[in-house]
Parts: sequence; structure tokens; C-alpha cells
Amino acid sequence: MQIIIDIEDKAPLFAQLVSQIKSAILDEKVMPGDPLPSIRQLATDLELNKKTVAKAYQLLERDNVIQTKGYRGTFVHQDAIANSSFDLSVWLGSKIDQTIKTLRSAGATDSEIRIAFANAMSNKIKNNKIK
Repeated sequence: MQIIIDIEDKAPLFAQLVSQIKSAILDEKVMPGDPLPSIRQLATDLELNKKTVAKAYQLLERDNVIQTKGYRGTFVHQDAIANSSFDLSVWLGSKIDQTIKTLRSAGATDSEIRIAFANAMSNKIKNNKIK
């Protein structure tokens, strides 16, 4: 698996990394069960900050594309091929677009929608203590 990060690309570095790992899985360059480099090793190889690689790995693990097995390392998840096809950002955008259309058709202004969204996010953050 070859990963090339383009610092001139407008996509964030972690997003490029996520995308390329998913592409490698879909192209069967890496298979379920295959080991992946550690965060430290991949950051060194790509000359990236460890936090950037950690964020990409965290998102991939959340989506069940990779799995960390403690001190044994990080591996391609058994369901990685199916899970690499799903893009949470696209799905979220679609759901938010639908909600905004519904709210506008009910007569809500964009300003009211923004305020309600901000309030809902603030309440979620306060109630769940999300940072």
C-alpha cells in the first residue's frame, strides 16, 4: 500500500489518509486481517504529525475499517471492504440537507435554523460533556 499525501490539496491531511487507506482496501491492496503500520511509524514515513495519523486511525476505527488490538498492533477490520464504501460525511450532509428543507418548508428562516442547531449542539455538549 502506497500513500501519498499532497500538502497542496485542499482536503485535510487526515482526510487524505482516510481516503487512501479506504481506497487501498477497496482495490484489495490490503486485505482484512492485514497489519497496518503503527501511528508513530506511519507519521514518520509520511512526515506527518502523529496527531494527524491518530485522527485518521480513530475515524477508520470508528467506521470499522481498521481495528486496534492493543499492543499487538492495528489491523484491517474483517468487514473493511463493505465499511470502506460508506462515507459518513456524505450521509450526514444528506440528512442535514433534508432537515433544512423540512424546516424551511415549515417557515423557519435560515437564522432560526442556525440558532436552533447551535443550541441543540450546545445542549448535547453540556449533557454528554463532549469536548
